[in-house]
Amino acid sequence: MRAADALRLAIPRLKVAGVADAPGDGRRLLAYAMRVGPDRLTLHLPDELTDAQLSAFDSALSARISRQPVSQIIGSRAFFGLTFRVTPDTLDPRPETELLVEAALARPFVNMLDLGTGTGCVLLSCLARMKMARGLGTDLSPAALAVAQENAAALGLGARARFGLSDWFAAVEGRFDLITSNPPYIAEGEMAGLAPEVRDWEPHLALTPGGDGLAAYRAIAAGAGARLMAGGRILLEIGPTQAEAVSGLLRAQGFTAIEVLRDLDGRDRVVMAQKPGERGGCGAA
Repeated sequence: MRAADALRLAIPRLKVAGVADAPGDGRRLLAYAMRVGPDRLTLHLPDELTDAQLSAFDSALSARISRQPVSQIIGSRAFFGLTFRVTPDTLDPRPETELLVEAALARPFVNMLDLGTGTGCVLLSCLARMKMARGLGTDLSPAALAVAQENAAALGLGARARFGLSDWFAAVEGRFDLITSNPPYIAEGEMAGLAPEVRDWEPHLALTPGGDGLAAYRAIAAGAGARLMAGGRILLEIGPTQAEAVSGLLRAQGFTAIEVLRDLDGRDRVVMAQKPGERGGCGAA
């Protein structure tokens, strides 16, 4: 069977399963099965599929029809111009989180802390662009930390990135001039309404803290001051309705210069704040 015919037959199966972007996902899975770059798939659509390629494509389609995310099926996700390994133990890096990275890179830093690092996509994307910086990524999941360490090694950042098991600041020592986090923020009552790709396949630990969804922000706001240098910044990804609440938590802890950034869809996405005091010196781990 030609690749083009396999793709033509696959798209209706994906649509019936409720996959939103059936043509796009079909192409990504076919490229994965054929072991060609997605940007080169068109050149290979006239090719006859081998038995191994056809089997791999069928297995990938079956997984996607069960609503497993494409990134988990193919094992990777592009984020901020880099490629990150993704597993069911990690949150799938999302395009909107790139805003958090862009904001972090808007000002120089030398020592950053990324709380709830997951794949390490925020920490490693920042370090890849800020060549003199180093950083620590923490997570409550040993499996996620193993993935982050693999990503650091694959990107050649193992010498500048450290990872550690910690419940927010519990096992963190030293001070930093930048703290970032994309913590779990989905309220318990919102979980049932999530897409199956998220609700059924991504780790709940990375999605929701239960309750009103603000527990992680309360812990981070309370502990960040002791781990930030004077003049240091904290940047937090938020849900689209949480800007006022998260800003208030930071304000109550004495943070200043609080600003809310919106994503490309116009939704509140990142809260930035600064610890009072003059910047100076370098962060020390």
